[in-house]
Parts: sequence; structure tokens; C-alpha cells
Amino acid sequence: MFWFLRRGIASLIMLWVIVTLVFMSIHFVPGDPVELLLSQDGASADPATVQMIREDLGLNRPIVEQYMEKLKGLASFDLGRSMVDDSSVSAEIARRLPRTLELIGLAALISLVIGIPAGIYAALHTGRSFDRVASYVAGFAQGIPVFVLGTLLILVFSQMLKLTSAGGFVAFSQAPGKHMMLLLMPAFSIGIGLAAIVFRITRASTLEVLPLDYVRTARAKGLGDRRIVLHHILRNALIPVITIFALQIGSLLGGTVLVEYVFNWPGLSGMLVSGVNARDYPTVTGVILVISALFIGLNFLVDVLYGLTDPRVRK
Repeated sequence: MFWFLRRGIASLIMLWVIVTLVFMSIHFVPGDPVELLLSQDGASADPATVQMIREDLGLNRPIVEQYMEKLKGLASFDLGRSMVDDSSVSAEIARRLPRTLELIGLAALISLVIGIPAGIYAALHTGRSFDRVASYVAGFAQGIPVFVLGTLLILVFSQMLKLTSAGGFVAFSQAPGKHMMLLLMPAFSIGIGLAAIVFRITRASTLEVLPLDYVRTARAKGLGDRRIVLHHILRNALIPVITIFALQIGSLLGGTVLVEYVFNWPGLSGMLVSGVNARDYPTVTGVILVISALFIGLNFLVDVLYGLTDPRVRK
């Protein structure tokens, strides 16, 4: 229990460091964010207007006071208001985040369903036809950029076969079937590359576990292959898979920009791009902080899974 508490405290400290770094980077980079926002059309910003907006946003207050106000807002899940339309950043993130998580979740499910069984089967039949073909396919799939695969899927399933729309978004509550059809192609675009990584790591990890003494002992006792795989090989072989998989999922939280753009999926990455283009600093910092918090939470979850899978980690 103490080990889990220690990891939780470490995660909170890491989150505080990220909040501080993001705050410092916004306030100490050259240029006034209000002037940059008002001068996007090429005209010079009016000093009176700049001063009024700075007062409304609290940017004229001492830096320490702004920092404490930021921490107070984060404690109540208040990420500020957009400099573009004065909308709540927290509300917009809450509206878009489920769409990105849904996309990543389905992509992760696709990768696990394909990668883990294929990796174990290839390791158990190493050197045979399935192992060679699957390894070649995994290498090819891992090297295809997601936007290229997404474009090919649109070309085949939307333009040629006419099975689904090329992109867009429909709420699940309005049309569940159409929602899943629109979600499937972008999730598949992400999941195939991730499945290739999971396959390679699972295969390599299983090959390391197969010659160990406890596996040979289980076979000497006459246990069936299925029981050996499920109860003796899989538990130890999945430890490195959990690590790599968690890191890849974490990177996808901020790396779905191209997929959401290709398929016109209104998720969190699109909000980040729009905020950068509009120089909307509250929106940009809000999205960055949410992605960072999710990444840290994911790492904490991996540590918990480590502790449950291998008790030696908790020592």
C-alpha cells in the first residue's frame, strides 16, 4: 500500500512541475500574447485595447499572484476562458476529450486484439510460415504513416466500395451505427501501427520466457499448451508489453492531430491546432495540461499494473 501511495505522490509532484513549466513558458517567452492576438490581421494593436484586455485577463497583476490564481483555478478544474470567443476552455475540453479518448480507446483495443494473440502464436511457432509472414507485415505496417493509411482507407471504403462516409462526426446518441462507422476508419488507421508494435514486443518477450525453467517444469508435469500459455507465459511476457503499450498510448494523446484532420474528427487535437493558429494561450495551455495529466495518470496506472503483475516491483 505504501508503494502505491508513494507512486501517487510522485505523480502529483510531476503534474505540479508541468503546470509550473507551462505557466512559466507562456509568461516569459518574448512577445505579448494580447498584442499577437489583436494583430493577426496585420494591423498594429491599439494600446488602449491591449491594456483593457490585459486587465480583463489579469495579465497586469504580479506574476506570483497570477501563478497562485492559476493553481486555484486548476484545483477547481477551471482552465480559464478563451481569448478568441470568451468561452470556457474547461467546457470545450470536456466536450471534445471524450471523442479523442474514444478514438484512442478503440485503436488500443484493435491493437491488443491483433497484436497479442499474433505475437504469442508467432513465438510459439517461430521460424514457420506464420511467423515470417506476420513479421514482414508488422514491419510494413509500422512504417506506414497514419495519414497515408487513413487516405488509403478513405479511397477504398468510401470512394470505391461506398461503404461509409469519408469522415465527419455524428453523436452516438443520434445515430449509434453511423457513429461507429465514422469512428472505425480513424481508429483502424491508428490501431494498425500500434498493433505492429504490440506484436513485435509480445513475440520477443514470449521468446525470452519460453526457455525458462518454470515453463519447462510445467511442460514436464504434462500441462496443456493453453494452460501453460495463459498461466505461466502470458503473465511474465506481458510486463514489457505493458510498458511499451502505455508509452505509445500516451504519445497518441497528443499525436492524433493528423488522423483527426484527415477524417474531420472534432477531438482534442483539433482544438489544440486551432488554439495555436489563433494564438489563444488559455486554450493551448489548457489542452497541454489535460494531455499531460492524462499521460501522468496513464503512467501511474502502468505502475499499478506492474505492482499487481510482478510483486517484486513493490519492494
